[in-house]
Amino acid sequence: MARSEVQEMERQRTSGLAIASIVCGILSLVFFWVPLFGFLLGIIAIIFGAVAIRQIGREPNLGGRGMAVAGLVCGIVGVAGWVILIAWIGIFFWAA
Repeated sequence: MARSEVQEMERQRTSGLAIASIVCGILSLVFFWVPLFGFLLGIIAIIFGAVAIRQIGREPNLGGRGMAVAGLVCGIVGVAGWVILIAWIGIFFWAA
């Protein structure tokens, strides 16, 4: 085997936090309308994504940076969706 193939095989390990981040981020997008559930999943996705990105940067044999970033972005969008929904409901009921 060539040296680059060996290095590529060593990089096959994916960060568990990156996987957890993207799963929580996607679920926060799906469930942002559920009171507090989508918000909490989004916060967890943001935390896991940030920690995974830092962990991947420190350990060269760890992969999953794309998943960590995607989970971070999905978590931010899920939290923003929840905040917008709550603001919209508040304005709707305030006007009524």
